Amino acid sequence: MATTHLVSVEEYLHSSYEPDAEYVDGRIIHRALPKKPHSKMQSYLDRTLYTAMHPSGYEVWVEQRIRTRPDPARYRVPDVCVTLGEPPEDIFTAPPFLCVEVLSPDDTAVGVRTKVEEYLTFGVSHVWVIDPAARSGEIHTRSGIQRVDDGRFIAGSIEIDIRQA
Repeated sequence: MATTHLVSVEEYLHSSYEPDAEYVDGRIIHRALPKKPHSKMQSYLDRTLYTAMHPSGYEVWVEQRIRTRPDPARYRVPDVCVTLGEPPEDIFTAPPFLCVEVLSPDDTAVGVRTKVEEYLTFGVSHVWVIDPAARSGEIHTRSGIQRVDDGRFIAGSIEIDIRQA
């Protein structure tokens, strides 16, 4: 029977991982290694969201650690997130306005759904799940899920079209 080595929050916070890993209830959760479609979409989102949202006082972050729950501790690393202004800490403890998960072939439906629910429970207003190959996905809010087949993702007054990525 395999055993899982539990890691302290301090050890996680003082370690580096490539790519950065998540921390869930004492366990290090390694994220999928990005492939070209994932990387290309992530870059497109960074540029496009910055152009659309920065003039309104929003900041865009790529692979930023976020503490979604203090006890038991959980730290997630969304592919992209957007905050109103610049948070004062290096690891965010307040919910971003938007978190984006770009799907990789190794992602599981249960794993992605768990993250989405965790972000929404934490207080994130909008969560986008994007399939970079199909140029489609879902917009999650506390009020429900909207399927996106036309490439147009919306968060508040911001709308971007990922078909141009």
